[in-house]
Amino acid sequence: MCGVCGVLYKTKNGEKSAPVGVALTEMLATMAHRGEDSTGITVANHSEKTDFIVRLWAEDVHGAKQHIGEAAAVHNITPVIDRMNGNFIRVLVKVNQDQDIADQVKTLSTFFNQVEGVTLHSIGNVSEVIKDTGTAEDLDLRHSIRAMSGSHGIGHVRLATESRVDITHSHPFWAYPFADVTVVHNGQLTNYHKLRRKYEAGGHKFLTGNDSELIAVYLADKLSRGLSLHDSLSGALGDLDGTFTFLVATSDSIGYAKDRWAAKPLVIREDKHVVAIASEEVALDTLGLGESQRIEPQENEVMTWSI
Repeated sequence: MCGVCGVLYKTKNGEKSAPVGVALTEMLATMAHRGEDSTGITVANHSEKTDFIVRLWAEDVHGAKQHIGEAAAVHNITPVIDRMNGNFIRVLVKVNQDQDIADQVKTLSTFFNQVEGVTLHSIGNVSEVIKDTGTAEDLDLRHSIRAMSGSHGIGHVRLATESRVDITHSHPFWAYPFADVTVVHNGQLTNYHKLRRKYEAGGHKFLTGNDSELIAVYLADKLSRGLSLHDSLSGALGDLDGTFTFLVATSDSIGYAKDRWAAKPLVIREDKHVVAIASEEVALDTLGLGESQRIEPQENEVMTWSI
């Protein structure tokens, strides 16, 4: 059993300073009973004057810092170590603008994956993934989640069932190597191995053995081919087998998909200012929404919202 949540503030005039970190922390804290192995969030569209935000985990942060500096000169990028917190490193990167965004992300992915002892958690133009073992309160205490603002985000509390308990196997999962596509998932895919072999044969790389990572790669692949987020989610209903409810965040949208069995709970509240989604209604109550529309998604259903 896991819990998922998401929030999107309907911003005006490009304003991106809504309390996304507070909202996600409060919602996830109320669902701690659904899983205390790990907790994670994606926050999108906070103010950063950089090309990319990179989130890493390193066995040896000081050694990783040295290797990043040495390799950067070779790859013609300018990484700035913005923050080191325990084994976590946050890097702000300026890149060669002659490349398009897709090529830039692939270059960065290759670069950071070659740094010994480093695991890549996310690369985004406007978003980042923060995940750790423990509860939402633990995550906030270690990473100051409540202080993070933006326009939207998703979150997850995990009870591990199919893969090991560690930070890398925690949610959200970033869709390597596509910027700003992340997924949180409650459920199990029964055709994971078949689809993973298909994507690996096509050149995709997987960073974990968690079936939820496949959803992120699937959606990013569809988006890269020009499909809309709504159409990508609709395709997932037919292409993914199993019992699942998942949320996705992109640079400017969130959405969900719920399988044909509709066994995994989800409820939505929406008013003129905010859309909030969670596995349990008690999580939505933390946002203090007044009069709002209540939606309880049914089987084979998808929906998206944009800022």
